[in-house]
Formats: sequence, structure tokens, C-alpha cells
Amino acid sequence: MQVRKVGVFIGAEVTGIDLTEPLDAETVAGLKTAHAEHGLLVFPGQRISSADLMRFGRYFGKLTVHPFSTSAAENPELIVYDNKEGNPPLSTDIWHSDETFRECPPMGTMLCSKIVPEVGGDTCFVDMAAVYEGLSERMQAYIAGLEAVHDFTPFKRLFAAREGGMEALRKYEELYPAMTHPLVRVHPVTGRKAIFVNPQFTLYIKGMEPYESRMLLDYFYHRSHTNEYQYRHRWQADMVVFWDNRHAQHSAVHDYYPNRRRMERVTIAGDRPFGEGEPARPEELRRYLMPPIEQAQATRMKRQNEMA
Repeated sequence: MQVRKVGVFIGAEVTGIDLTEPLDAETVAGLKTAHAEHGLLVFPGQRISSADLMRFGRYFGKLTVHPFSTSAAENPELIVYDNKEGNPPLSTDIWHSDETFRECPPMGTMLCSKIVPEVGGDTCFVDMAAVYEGLSERMQAYIAGLEAVHDFTPFKRLFAAREGGMEALRKYEELYPAMTHPLVRVHPVTGRKAIFVNPQFTLYIKGMEPYESRMLLDYFYHRSHTNEYQYRHRWQADMVVFWDNRHAQHSAVHDYYPNRRRMERVTIAGDRPFGEGEPARPEELRRYLMPPIEQAQATRMKRQNEMA
């Protein structure tokens, strides 16, 4: 397996691996380390099935079901985006980290390209840890301990056109009330700090006047949406991209429509975001890395002993 950096702050390409086959513990450990280090992994030339994609996702944790996206009854964890004439893409062009309206947003997302347009349809990513590290020490000190409120407002309009939609909306508002997360999130594996607000799901910063909150949020969005911290991914058919939702945000470019673009997606369960001063590296995240690494180390030791 080879890992080659493709972005200055975020992104690496992984080759020499076949995702149609089960992976051994040493390979999984290496991928988990690379994922935490680079924030986004690109696997080109992977002609995989939906079952392969779900199996690959489960190496990194439990797969989650999106509360608002339609999925097949036999595979509720799998989302299919099949955008073409008559079915335009919706909302995915707004910068966001997936599902931050949840108490425990997904730790990562995998997207597999099945049909791609001849031109257009890129996905842009930004490293929010690099954005934080680019702030002055005074600004970093000022925002330490601040919290922001998130909810699923962008999805609420989808209920209006459905029969019984408003009743369903009230149900989901009870299931997913507005959620408070730290403005500066600490990565549970690397310990790096990242700005954890986004224009799709973040409503406001707690404890501030509305105009103060708006100015500060707009400042972070302006900082993060410049090219300096971004990686723009050009899709080819049969690619898998796996990014870290804890530090990365993304935006799908809708310039290809009405040409067809078909993608399959799975998301991996995450922990509740924590900020500075909160307990670091929760036990469930420790389990995410340590068992495969220990297995890989044991495998290497066994091989060394056999060669001795």
C-alpha cells in the first residue's frame, strides 16, 4: 500500500490496495493512521459494489443511517445520489461538515463515484484545523471555550411538499433538537484543534448578540472558503473518497447539471465533539486506533521472528 500526499493541508491518494477484497489488520491500521494524518483519502480505480463499500466502511466503525435521506430498505446505511435532468442536486453545494445537528455527528464519510459527468461535478474540501492554526494567538485565545448552536434547518423545507410533512417535521424536531457543540473542536486522535462551525447547520454562537455572532461566523467562513486551505477533488468513475468530518468541511460543485452524476455514500458513527479542557481521547476513540495497531505490531513481530 502506498500513500501519496495530494493536498498541502488535506488529502492523500492511496494505491496498491483492492477494496473488493477483505483487508487484513495491518492494512486497516495503516489506513486509520493515514486518515487521521491527512484528513482525506482518495482510492482511485476501485470498481466496487455497494456491499464492498459498506464492508470497507465498517472497518472504521458502525455505519449510520441519515435521518432525512432516502435509502433502500435492504441497505438503510447506503445513500444513493443519482442527479440528472429532472432530479437536480439539492443543498450539497453549501459548505458543511456532515450532520452537525446531531449530538454525535459522523466521524467520517465515504463517497464512491459510479457515474461522473465529462466535465464539472468536483467536490471541494477544506481543512478546518489548518484554518484554526492560521489564526492569530489573540484570536485563538478569544474563541477558546465558545459554543455554537446547530440544527437541521436546511432540511426543513423538504417536508413542506410531502403529505403529512408538517406532522413528520414536528416529530423530527423532537428527535433532533438544536444541538450545542464547541466552536473549537479537539480531534480525539491527533489532538489538533479545528474550527467547528459551518454555514449549512450552524445557527449562532452562544452568549453573543446576534450581530456579534454573525460577524464572527462570517469571518470564519471567509477564512475557510479561500483557496489557501482547500483541496479540490476531480472525480473519475470508480473512485472512493473517505474524509474526516471532525476536521474537514466539503462542498459539491453543481456546475454539471443537468448531466448525470451518480454517487453512493456511507457514513461512520462518531463521538460527541469536545473542546479545550474537556476529557481528551474518549475510550471509544482509543479503541478505534489501538486494537488494529496492536494486531499489526504483533503480525510484524511474528514475521520478524520467522525470518530470524
